[in-house]
Amino acid sequence: MLTPDAGTVEFAGRTISALDEDARSRLRLTDFGFVFQFGQLLPELTAADNVALPLLLAGASRAKARTAAYAALARLDLAGAEAKYPTELSGGQAQRVAIARALVTRPKVLFADEPTGSLDSLAAERVLTAMLDLVRADGTTVVLITHDPRTAAHADREVIVRDGGIGAVVV
Repeated sequence: MLTPDAGTVEFAGRTISALDEDARSRLRLTDFGFVFQFGQLLPELTAADNVALPLLLAGASRAKARTAAYAALARLDLAGAEAKYPTELSGGQAQRVAIARALVTRPKVLFADEPTGSLDSLAAERVLTAMLDLVRADGTTVVLITHDPRTAAHADREVIVRDGGIGAVVV
């Protein structure tokens, strides 16, 4: 996390830039989830191992992490894909694995940067619907970055950024 040039960023009553690196790392691991445009899955890990990784890093036992990973994959209609490697998955499946990995810790905030940008329109719709259904059920706040008006239409609130400033807020 970068330090802001001006102002402060607060989360849960704490100024993030005032935290030490260990505290910021823990925050990223437990309270924030991240979905990147191209998934960023580790190619040498299976789908289940990619999803279990944040839990293992947070100190969960291998058995607990594996059980949670299988459940997270099932929530995204990926039961049966647990042992597949990223190269064995379709683009939509790989992106759903990335979403499962981001959500397995039940983060308070999910940051999603063009999570459907590399998918065809049908796969994009399925992935976005699955992701949003899960975060709404869990009460997770989503910060979704997109250039696609169809993707933005799924949001409860839209903040349009133009030339480095807020151009409009649509509720």
